[in-house]
Amino acid sequence: MIQAQPIWLRFLSGADIEGLAIGPADAIAAVESVVGAHGRGETVFEPRTHLVPDNGGVGHFNILRGHVSTLGRRGISAVKVVGDFVPNYQHGLPSELAMVTLFDPMTGVPLAIMDATLITEMRTGAMTAVGAKHLARRDSRILGHVGARGTAFANVTMLDGLFPLEEIRVTSRRPESREAFAARLREVTTTPVRAVATADEAFDGADILVEASRLEQPEPLLRTAAVKPGAFVVPYGTVSAVELDLLDVMDKVVVDDWRESRSGRFGALRAHVDTGRLSEQSLHAQLGEIVSGRKPGRERPDERILFWHRGLSILDVALAHLILTRAEAAETGTMLRYR
Repeated sequence: MIQAQPIWLRFLSGADIEGLAIGPADAIAAVESVVGAHGRGETVFEPRTHLVPDNGGVGHFNILRGHVSTLGRRGISAVKVVGDFVPNYQHGLPSELAMVTLFDPMTGVPLAIMDATLITEMRTGAMTAVGAKHLARRDSRILGHVGARGTAFANVTMLDGLFPLEEIRVTSRRPESREAFAARLREVTTTPVRAVATADEAFDGADILVEASRLEQPEPLLRTAAVKPGAFVVPYGTVSAVELDLLDVMDKVVVDDWRESRSGRFGALRAHVDTGRLSEQSLHAQLGEIVSGRKPGRERPDERILFWHRGLSILDVALAHLILTRAEAAETGTMLRYR
């Protein structure tokens, strides 16, 4: 009988991860690589599921599960749980708090547990950036962004690093929130940043339109009429903030994964899927097909292109693996005995 050896795993706190200084370029490269792997069929994941507690509707949990065969010597599997609690600002907390566990896919041994709040922010911003890299006009000058919390900072800063932006417009429901967001952005970019009062002002004439609102009830913030020829549109709020006829003006609609797009009760284009306005037949591509070269991205400067990403678990796996690799090299974190 083989004597069982002690099993240790690495715990990485938010402070541990921040100390590793994973930069935007690192995050974008990791996400683009795993999106390409997804397009080549080198990943396994299940659509997210939701746990909705009996809490009066203040929030819910998303459970994401994924595996990436191309990471490490044996591949990596992971499970992430992320809370989505819009009123958390009232308690001085982020609206999204997350934790991820990494596993050896050959033995089931847990390898690491880490704060995934920053991972959630970075991988979402990186996915927006990767989509824009392949689908937005390279000469995009104006970014309009609705939403000032959660993944907003990563969205704006990563897009700012990819395009020759001349103006960034931001807005959110609360004046103090959008003004603070604009001030935070001005500390890290030389691109002019303007906080505006409404989504209409943010999106007026914009080349890149990102809707990352934190609505509790559906409300049309990103109006169809705001989408000019050549625009790149990213609506990904949990609750829909777009008009039902938005897809009617789009030349191409791209998603991160069609099966994920059809799952769950939340999502910016949930009504479009449910009513058949968005279907597998009307869909242009999954982003992985474009990144891996199987389908074209932007082909004309006047194309209106929409990219809907719901947040694939494999993005969390890729960034968590990157963080674990850096942490092991730096001997960062706390080793915990599992058994």
